[in-house]
Amino acid sequence: MAAGSVSLAKAMWRGFRGKCPNCGEGHLFGRFLKVANSCDHCGEELFHQRADDFPAYLVIVVVGHLVVPAILAVETAYAPAVWLQLVVWLPVTLFASLALLQPTKGAIVGLQWQIGMHGFEVSKQRREADELAPVLVKADTRAA
Repeated sequence: MAAGSVSLAKAMWRGFRGKCPNCGEGHLFGRFLKVANSCDHCGEELFHQRADDFPAYLVIVVVGHLVVPAILAVETAYAPAVWLQLVVWLPVTLFASLALLQPTKGAIVGLQWQIGMHGFEVSKQRREADELAPVLVKADTRAA
């Protein structure tokens, strides 16, 4: 792997942290779920992303798979009143969903950037061309 290349896992982790998938320094988001047009550190164009509803679907699946078994376990073990279940589990579900939404969207943007989806094809081609560029060595023509 060339020095300038970014693995899929690294690009997604950078996005998950809200950082530019290219440099890992600039901010990925301008607002809560609004992806910046470009990185404020390296200038990489980010407006190409098309995460759409996929991050929300992933968050629903993850939070649902964590909260529903917890609700069932508490109901089975303690059988608390319905109002108490609502008071506990609705905020837990809401906060967990909000906490995971931006990092999940960032990871999806990192995925799209790294594999060259949508408008990121040009960026991927540029990165690959930089990695594959031949190194020219000028021969020393002077006699020793």
